[in-house]
Amino acid sequence: MTDSQQIIESKLLSITRHFLLELDAERAIHAISIDASLERELGIDSLGKVELFHRIETTFSIRLPEKVMAEVDTLRDLMIFIEQNHPTQLASSTFTPTLETSSLDLSSTNTLLEVIQVYARYAPDRPHIYLHHENGQENIIRYGQLFEIATQVAQGIQQHGIKPGETIAIMLPTSDAFFYAFCGTLLAGAIPVPIYPPFRPDKIEEYIKREAKILENAQVRLLITFSQAEMLSQILRTFIPSLKAVTTIDHLKTHSFDLKDVIVQTQDIALIQYTSGSTGEPKGVTLTHANILANIRAVVRAIPIKPTDAVVSWLPLYHDMGLMNWMGSLYAGIPVTIMSPLTFLSRPEEWLWKIHYHRATLSGGPNFAYELCIKKIDPKNIAGLDLSSWRFAFNGAEAIQPSTLERFTQKFAAYGFKAEAFAPVYGLAESTVGLTCQTQQRVPRIDTIQREAFALNNQAIPADTNKDTLQFLACGEAFVDHAIRIVDDAGNILPERMVGNIQFTGPSAMQGYYNNPIATQKIWHDGWWDSGDLGYLADKEIFITGRKKDLIIKAGRNLYPEEIENIVNQIPHIRKGCVVAFGVNDQRIGTEKLIIVAETYERDEKQQHAIRAAIIEKVAIFLDTPPDVVILAPPQTIRKTSSGKLQRSACKQEYLSGKISRQPISAKFQLAKLTAIGLYKKCVRGLVYGAKLFFLMYVASIFMMTFPFALMSIFLFPRRITRGVFQFWARNFFRLVFCPVLIKGKDFLHANSPMIFVSNHASYADSLLMLGILPTNVLFVGKKEILKSFIMRKIVNKFGFLTVDRIDFNKNISDTRLIEAALQQKNSVFIFPEGTFTYATGLRPFKLGAFSLAVETQTPICPIAIQGMRSILRGDTWLPKPGKIKITIAKPIYPEDKEWREVTRLHTLVRTEIAKHCGEAVLNLVVAGAMVNKI
Repeated sequence: MTDSQQIIESKLLSITRHFLLELDAERAIHAISIDASLERELGIDSLGKVELFHRIETTFSIRLPEKVMAEVDTLRDLMIFIEQNHPTQLASSTFTPTLETSSLDLSSTNTLLEVIQVYARYAPDRPHIYLHHENGQENIIRYGQLFEIATQVAQGIQQHGIKPGETIAIMLPTSDAFFYAFCGTLLAGAIPVPIYPPFRPDKIEEYIKREAKILENAQVRLLITFSQAEMLSQILRTFIPSLKAVTTIDHLKTHSFDLKDVIVQTQDIALIQYTSGSTGEPKGVTLTHANILANIRAVVRAIPIKPTDAVVSWLPLYHDMGLMNWMGSLYAGIPVTIMSPLTFLSRPEEWLWKIHYHRATLSGGPNFAYELCIKKIDPKNIAGLDLSSWRFAFNGAEAIQPSTLERFTQKFAAYGFKAEAFAPVYGLAESTVGLTCQTQQRVPRIDTIQREAFALNNQAIPADTNKDTLQFLACGEAFVDHAIRIVDDAGNILPERMVGNIQFTGPSAMQGYYNNPIATQKIWHDGWWDSGDLGYLADKEIFITGRKKDLIIKAGRNLYPEEIENIVNQIPHIRKGCVVAFGVNDQRIGTEKLIIVAETYERDEKQQHAIRAAIIEKVAIFLDTPPDVVILAPPQTIRKTSSGKLQRSACKQEYLSGKISRQPISAKFQLAKLTAIGLYKKCVRGLVYGAKLFFLMYVASIFMMTFPFALMSIFLFPRRITRGVFQFWARNFFRLVFCPVLIKGKDFLHANSPMIFVSNHASYADSLLMLGILPTNVLFVGKKEILKSFIMRKIVNKFGFLTVDRIDFNKNISDTRLIEAALQQKNSVFIFPEGTFTYATGLRPFKLGAFSLAVETQTPICPIAIQGMRSILRGDTWLPKPGKIKITIAKPIYPEDKEWREVTRLHTLVRTEIAKHCGEAVLNLVVAGAMVNKI
């Protein structure tokens, strides 16, 4: 070892030893060595590493790159880096020039694509994003550049065979690649699904399993990631049958391919946002372009946004708050400075300096962000800081502590920060992101209430004194055109100052959970969505008291885990922010037991006994009820979400299964285990592929032996007989390939008057199936592209089938007249209102052409639901498998008049009826009220 290495090693060990002494981590101190794992052996978590690395930076006058801070696991890794790199100073920043006011009117735009295209066309040189790099430099992404590179990405996406409406996962850190991937996905007509990239090697197995559930639920077709994660992504790929490829932005941009035009409508899905705390079945919030634009416009109006505003955000782009910070700036045409979350966590003063240099007016984050600034920012690092431009400091996404706001104001008032800038907000992904906020600048309103009435009677009664009280912050009123209400468990609306379930409605409300109708039904209540949060109203403002699922009911008292955790966090030797409280049903005593799990470095039994006694005493004093079980666990025991929130329900499940104190497993072992599981899945998939290939050969042989006889009838017999031959052949073909067809409601097929038949579309074989069951006077309506095939052209011409330029043919007068003429000649027609199908399971949005035609011609419309075809022959594959097919023919629905509202009525009723019987989730609940109640 060289002399310089010895000096660096000695300093690193000394800094780490002093750091652990402050944490009272005696056991970890004895384990210190140059090769000890900071997380597994020394128990230093991500926030602890931030503080330790900050001290190392100060000592060595060096700046550690974010990559090093995220990936380093031993002091030896740090020693090597420090020796190889000379100390660097933070690059200087400059003030952002004030932009000219944008004169573009975006009020008539219907999709995010239109917003991007308008700016790219009329203001291509306008700065959009100031992207902060860890060396202190920034690069500017302009609207024209965003559109140009996103178009290249979209070309690459389409070259991979991704169809409009299919899903693409974006697993990227904060970088320019994320914005190009997101916008490129939209330009290709696909649906972006942001997922967080892996950061901690000791959580690889947990990460893979969680993300696999998400990707499988979303039926993702393409994964866009960064080169360093490709190996991990390939492991992930073995778990996801739908995934066609794993790629990078650089690879997508290399494709030379003309971008195909895609038609995107306001009710098309624009984003699937998965909730960060999901521990069971994934819940992907489905948001349309209309939802997102409605939320952005509501925020712009509520704040309100000014042309001179500027935004700074360090929030992760894979979470709703960070994503909507960017999208809101995109729409409003105001500059947004984007920082990496790692930069903020390691140097929170960088956040404030960005506000200073860019004269930012809008910025914020969860409560912990302000706490981090209070605790970690040294005044010597913010000399000359000016926060006077900051007029809207929003605080949301987790419980807001009144004391945090007070201490932040006290510390930063000298730097120009005003208490009136604080704006507690309330929102959730299910409402796009924002739902309530203060409409006027003021000092945050704190409501002090009686603890006893709150715990026993769910009442928020104002307290006369500060003794035995609770405090909650007002989070403002609901946005315009949105509404919130408080109800009890029976759905009865509660008066002001009664605590109950928070429900909401409005144009920002989601369309449901993607591919998860059961979870959607659970929170839908006659036009209102259940937020899962508890709160009360006072003077029309909302006060959030906690999560319903986390509420602990013990001996008739309502106990809130946040309050219990705050109490325990104040006890010495307990790791701050690493305490969870939850309830467990105990049938023996007839109520819930209060369980507290707290992390500590302390391993001495006597010391642990003293800590446990202190917890019991302090909780009993504050809540008048002691905890039933107190568990002291080693560091890294308590599970958190990717955004750092406590996963109480996950900890509860681990407690019940006896896993709460197990030691973490090494990353190498996890990778080996995942590789073995992946190989097993590949073997199984190979066997399944072989079986499908064999079955395909059988199906092909049956087709080749039988279809020529049906085809010959085209040249030998008149139309009516030929149609009967094809009908007979189609029916028996499905029997011969072991796909029996069960038909319910046959009587509705044979009407005396013309009918418009419509059905869901899930497979290439749907038309063949319908050919076998529909009467011979029914004319199929399809796209003109099918005429490119010689055989299909012969069949279409023989049967007099109708071809149109677009399935949404009400926009093409000649096509509409053609179908009207067929109906007047006493023929019925058959239409797929979805227009197309994709790999993804689910009933897609219906186009209005068929329903407009029914109203114009006063022709009844008959819904047909096909169940089972997608599993037999899925999109993008020619490998079938045997299975049962169920067809439900519903009672025809008759138009009542020729008004436009009748078109939407028929659309809703027909789609609802098909949704009831098709066996698939509704991908997009355009008219949620009529749909969700009946699915």
